[in-house]
Amino acid sequence: MNDRADLCLAAGYDGLHVGQEDLSPEGARHVIGPELWLGVSTHNPEQLEQTGATSADYIAIGPVFVTSSKERPDPVIGVEGVRRARQLTRKPLVAIGGITRANALGLIQAGADSVAVISDLVRDPRKSAEEFFRILG
Repeated sequence: MNDRADLCLAAGYDGLHVGQEDLSPEGARHVIGPELWLGVSTHNPEQLEQTGATSADYIAIGPVFVTSSKERPDPVIGVEGVRRARQLTRKPLVAIGGITRANALGLIQAGADSVAVISDLVRDPRKSAEEFFRILG
């Protein structure tokens, strides 16, 4: 569930993802408890290091590339930003923002444990997902 700890619990989901302007990681953890997954979006090394000291289970970093999914996106960090993020945390790292089939593998090679994708799945979800699995598998 994105942003809403209360709905995460009500729906019986496995985890919650919060951003920098949402409930704090520790506030979210207090609501969802210790068993559910908690992820936090970060946009720069300072946020990443702060989040690394919380109970978050994974950290998202981005936007890596230009994204149309956000109205006012943070500055793009590029592949080098993912490499730097990998050096700053041992927690699972998710690259987010402008991820496509064409650039996903390079982000895994740069140190991301996984990628978050929106736009590149919307056009033809089944075909796109199958191709992502083939590329990253």
